[in-house]
Amino acid sequence: MDDRLPSPDAMQSFWMPFTPNRAFKSGRHKLLVEADGMFYKSHDGREILDATSGLWCSNAGHNRPKITAAIQKQAATMDFAPTFNIAHPLAFEFTHKLSGILPYDLKKIFLTNSGSEAADTALKIALAYHRMRGQGAKTRLIGRERAYHGTGFGGISVGGLVKNRMSFGTLLTGVDHLPHTHLPENVFTKGEPEHGADLADALERIVALHDASTIAAVIVEPVAGSTGVLIPPKGYLKRLRELCDKHDILLIFDEVITGFGRLGAAFGADYFGVRPDLLCMAKGITNATVPMGAVAVSNRIYDTFMQASDTPIELFHGYTYSGHPLACAAGIATLETYEDEGLFARAADMAPYWQDAVHSLRDARHVIDIRNLGLVAGIELQPREGAATARALEVFDRCFDDGLLIRVTGDIIAMSPPLIVEKPQIDRMIETIRYALAVTE
Repeated sequence: MDDRLPSPDAMQSFWMPFTPNRAFKSGRHKLLVEADGMFYKSHDGREILDATSGLWCSNAGHNRPKITAAIQKQAATMDFAPTFNIAHPLAFEFTHKLSGILPYDLKKIFLTNSGSEAADTALKIALAYHRMRGQGAKTRLIGRERAYHGTGFGGISVGGLVKNRMSFGTLLTGVDHLPHTHLPENVFTKGEPEHGADLADALERIVALHDASTIAAVIVEPVAGSTGVLIPPKGYLKRLRELCDKHDILLIFDEVITGFGRLGAAFGADYFGVRPDLLCMAKGITNATVPMGAVAVSNRIYDTFMQASDTPIELFHGYTYSGHPLACAAGIATLETYEDEGLFARAADMAPYWQDAVHSLRDARHVIDIRNLGLVAGIELQPREGAATARALEVFDRCFDDGLLIRVTGDIIAMSPPLIVEKPQIDRMIETIRYALAVTE
């Protein structure tokens, strides 16, 4: 037994996020104490294969030498520097390097500390942009059902997960939602579904209700991850782009999950060939080693602020840790690791094997749908009658006991392995899940 197991008293201090705290603290603990490559090590010394890149975030795997060394060096050189009216070189070096892989003209980058902050920042920039250009009535924000855009008030307002919204009052006003894209006729689709592009036309209904002159932005995840991996129908995102252009509405892509190689391209915008006006990112931006998020905006948006602002400060927004030196050092080393090892292309090459492997579970017990794209997959289970989520949670526990870390959301198994995953490791993931399903009622 590892001596890092917290005492019973210490276990009570940490209010764990998105976790049944009472059950976790009173039961057999799942604690991770080390990580390297594709594996974690549990507190009781077991090797745990990582099928989720931690939490959709360790895209290059764990304990990567270049990233670790960069963080250590920066911590010993300068642990912190502010970026309000003063700065440090790494913030400029990192954003310049990041701009080199960003698609289209999304070359101006505002740094945050998380995906939640990135989403809220993008919404604020969208609102301020319209005000800057004399269109201050454009204040409505359009999200989507079943969407996840973090846990800030802006993010949960445009988000569409009921449990994330129901306890927190009326949220932001002036928000509407597009329908989600999960259709029964697309069950067991490999890659992008054939049906549902017309769901984007719901934006026309929203425009007819509110008028385009009041709508600032539409925000969507290219692939809806946290709700259980919903793949956009063919042509859906392109149709959204067309409608946003038609009605002078900004299109925001939340790429916190799809960014940095998850789909086999740098970003989902690249993969789908659709240009957003703003792009949110986090997670893989530093390979999750130091918290960081970012919002990339088009040159047009940035130039509007620079040219139209009537105050010296063009955007009254920011965070103490925006552009934190350790995060910037980690970010530079992470981008170099992706490039040196060709990990985005590697993900694209591995995607067909991944697709065949996950869809081999079609005949497994309890499975009612499988969805995949790039190196991400959702395996939907038949809910247990009167006990939604219980079956998936039991599968999660069994997999962990058998040395596999998966993620479950509702009754859906979500997987997003590090881009360094090997074929035998994919085979092990699938067989571990198959067995867990077979022995779970």
